[in-house]
Amino acid sequence: MPLPLVQEVERPGIIDLGWGHPDPGSLPAEAWSTAIAAALRRYGWQALTYGAAAGPGPLVEWLCDRLSRIDGAAPTPSATFVTSGASQALELVSGMLVERGDVVLVDAPTYHLALRIFADRSAELHPVPVDRLGIVPDATLDLIRELERRGKRVALLYLVPTFGNPTGASLGAERRTALAALASQTGVTIVEDDTYRELSYVDTSPPSLWSIAHGDRVVRVGSFSKSVAPGLRLGWLNAKPGFVRRLAERGFVDSGGCLNHTNALAMAEFGASGGYDDHLAVLRGLYRQRRDALVSAVRRHLGTDLATPDGGWFLWVPLGDVDCRQLLLSAERRGVSYLPGTNFFVRPEAGRYWRKAPACWARR
Repeated sequence: MPLPLVQEVERPGIIDLGWGHPDPGSLPAEAWSTAIAAALRRYGWQALTYGAAAGPGPLVEWLCDRLSRIDGAAPTPSATFVTSGASQALELVSGMLVERGDVVLVDAPTYHLALRIFADRSAELHPVPVDRLGIVPDATLDLIRELERRGKRVALLYLVPTFGNPTGASLGAERRTALAALASQTGVTIVEDDTYRELSYVDTSPPSLWSIAHGDRVVRVGSFSKSVAPGLRLGWLNAKPGFVRRLAERGFVDSGGCLNHTNALAMAEFGASGGYDDHLAVLRGLYRQRRDALVSAVRRHLGTDLATPDGGWFLWVPLGDVDCRQLLLSAERRGVSYLPGTNFFVRPEAGRYWRKAPACWARR
């Protein structure tokens, strides 16, 4: 039997809505082949050797220019570090900030695999207070003060505030400003997962917490996994220059140089050529149609009046008094699977009556 090639496990007869994976037909294989060839022509052997620790200049400069146009502020090259995707960025950041026994505050619900990354640091995970609009800053400040009175060290606060995973919702402007102020007031670093910013189906995306805070006490994580392809294992983070320098000086970076040098140069070519903009336009059109179809189907068949996300990949579907884990058994017997809401909480029972359904994925 051949060894596995891809992460997803095929289940014949099941439409699996549990995976946050792109439609295979949307992955730009030919365009990426062109970008790789262009990078090799332009840079020759330099594209295949050890790269600059924080990332090659062409991609860092393109990223800074790109973010200046799609966000509220432009990062400088010294505030930018190229990573092997958002997951590795979270691993790097938690390795810098979290010590055994520290408290990591997380949104509720939140990206479930980030919980595992922080748990690997032997951190104490704690949900923040939320209401129907998301994180409640004043109550979160009270929680931080209470934890500190109990002798706990709060290492960071993690959230996905823009087209979030798993809800698809975005945090409002007032709460973004209040959270930036909270970070400055308490000294607790906010780790902002900004993975879905480019998948906006309206005119603009909300300004990042990083731009609102001018980079003070906020580390912003970005990725090309959703906007181009996850197999690139390519992303970045923005942080204070001193934090970026500390990352670049770590032993395994010094040993290997840029964490994904060849693909980083190919991405620079893909961006500068206009290929990235063309690809994004196709993705946005495709996923907007699928979002609309899924929202319409949920409303029609479940009688649920849920909000339509302005971007991202996911719907967060309330199930009333139906246990999402019990419903999953019935759904799979009928050929459909999903991730139960319990996966997205530190305290799983909080998600008992919810489920996540990606609008991005369709099996060919």
